[in-house]
Amino acid sequence: MDVTELIDRYCQVWNEPDPQTRANLLASVWANGANYTDPTVHAANEAELLTHIASVQARRPGARVLRTSVVDAHHCMARYKWHVVQTDGTALPEGVDIAFLSQDGTRIERIIGFFGPMKRNAA
Repeated sequence: MDVTELIDRYCQVWNEPDPQTRANLLASVWANGANYTDPTVHAANEAELLTHIASVQARRPGARVLRTSVVDAHHCMARYKWHVVQTDGTALPEGVDIAFLSQDGTRIERIIGFFGPMKRNAA
């Protein structure tokens, strides 16, 4: 699996409505001891991330996470843009994730997510 496939499978985790299938998908890409951080949560392990994803899905039933850029990767790190599309087609502002990958590039060891576009310097 190349890094783009890895990231796309990770995005599928966020879109999967069935808890067991979601857990299986995450297990296929998540490293032991991996963690996830965004402005709203720090999930220290797989179970906490699965709980967080379930709560996000409960707040936005049927919404989908879509990758909106190429996956830019080097030195066991990757970044990509994404946004959430709600069931009525409304897209929420883009975010960006930075993924830290295992040495062999087959597992995600950490995700740091940011919401919304970066602000420009006033100067």
